[in-house]
Formats: sequence, C-alpha cells, structure tokens
Amino acid sequence: MSNFLCNLVYNWANNWIVRADLAKQLLSGGATLLDARQPVLKWFCRLPPAIPVTWQEFSQSHFPQKGKIIENNTLLTQKLQAIGICQDKPVIVVADSVKGWGEDGRIVWMLRTLGHEKAVFVDGGYRALIQAGINRVKAANNPPKTGDFVISRRSNWEIQRDELKAILGDENLVIIDARERREYAGKTPYGEKRGGHIPGAVHLYYKELMDKQGQLLGRGEIVAILQQKGVSLSTQIVSYCSGGIRSAWLTSVLTNVGFNAKNYAGSMWEWSASPADSYPLSVILSRAA
Repeated sequence: MSNFLCNLVYNWANNWIVRADLAKQLLSGGATLLDARQPVLKWFCRLPPAIPVTWQEFSQSHFPQKGKIIENNTLLTQKLQAIGICQDKPVIVVADSVKGWGEDGRIVWMLRTLGHEKAVFVDGGYRALIQAGINRVKAANNPPKTGDFVISRRSNWEIQRDELKAILGDENLVIIDARERREYAGKTPYGEKRGGHIPGAVHLYYKELMDKQGQLLGRGEIVAILQQKGVSLSTQIVSYCSGGIRSAWLTSVLTNVGFNAKNYAGSMWEWSASPADSYPLSVILSRAA
C-alpha cells in the first residue's frame, strides 16, 4: 500500500461517500476502483483502473431471493478476491448517478455488511469522476490481481424479513419505501408477486436526495427531508425497494449522514412472495374519475 493511503486521515467508519477529487487522490495512491454501471456503458467508456462489477454476481440467483447477498461465505470470499478486493485497501465504487439504480450504494452497502471497512462510493458518480480528471479509454482493462479480503459479516446495516416483521409497529421504527410513487401505491412493474407497500411505511423515492446532476443534497437538506417524514437521528430506519438495490443506496447515504439505517435486501421480491396473511401489504386506492 502506498504512503499516501497509509497516511491519509479519513474517518472510514462514518463516511461511506467521497467527493470525486478525494476519490482521484485515493486512486492515485492505489485504491481499488469498481465500476458498477450497466455493462453496455462500461464497454464503450472504460475507466483505466476500473474493475467492472454488477450487484447480481454477488446476490442469490433465484426469485424471490434475488435481492439477498449470497449466503455461502466461501464462495462470496472467492468472488470478491477474484476482483481484487483487499482487506486494508480502500475500495472506490462508481456508477451512473443520473440514469442508474443506485448500484454504487448497493456495492458499498454489501462490502460494509461483509466487513470491509474502507468501501465508499463517489458523490456524483461516473460524471463527477470524469470531471475530476480521470480519463476514459476504449481498450480492455488488465485482469485484477487476486485480493486477500475475507468476509466477516455484520448485522449493523442489514435486516431480515422476519426480524422486520417482529418489530412492525415499534414506535422508534420508521420504514422507508425507496421506490417510485406508483410502486408504493400498488403497481408491480419489476416482478413483485403482490402490489402495495409494507404497512406503515413512508414513501421517499431515493433520487429525491440528489440533484439533477446526480450530486447529493447537503447534509442539512437531507436531515430536513427525513425530519418531515418523522425521522430523527435516533430513529431506527429500515429501507426497502424491489430487490434491495435502491434501498441499499439510501441506507448508505443515510448512514453517511449519521442516521441509524438498515437495508431490507429481500425487499418486495421476498415480502410479496410470502403468505399475504403473515406478510401484508397496503395499497393506495386510486380515486374514481
């Protein structure tokens, strides 16, 4: 590891997001860069040091568990080592903040949940990193060197279906539905077995926390938006979406701001496929014309 990375004073524990200029410095010092954009975008506009990844390759393959991280630690460790993830080396994740689905936040949330303490994503995503001076190339990247990261799972930022069910109605719990308004109301455009939202959940589409350029709103603005939803910094937050991608991004952002946030990765794919009498959903009925 370079002297820059060894000497950098950065609060990795509390900060899951970095500005593009700091990301550039970290990369010049040897940090690992993961490009989580859609595959077609990565093919045409590569970032020279980047390793292409998708959230799907680290998640379970069969519906309705597709949003959940692979359970086999040995297999998952092998996958992460194969893309060059090291125990003590920072990992910078980049995605398309404007057109994407929060893939960068999902990868960072996953790495943190699996025990990596220096995983962050770039505020503003790919565009911000290019503006900071990272050049694009069309040639293929060199294969990464095998990493030495070993999984050590943590429950700080993750919750399972039945854990969530057991605390429904808790006065210190706020459940956030990070999907589009139409999904919250009852539409099922992404494969949910049933429509609606988890009872008591408030709606906060995850992109409401960024501007049109994909840059995050200021901390004060984010705190104010959450306060309007009845959320304080001491409130336990559980976020969900369709498959735990958008909600993982939201969990990463809220954790970075200082909230007590967890992601329900099973999300609506799992909840809506479970028995309706035990895992109910609320639907907003449209008004008659």
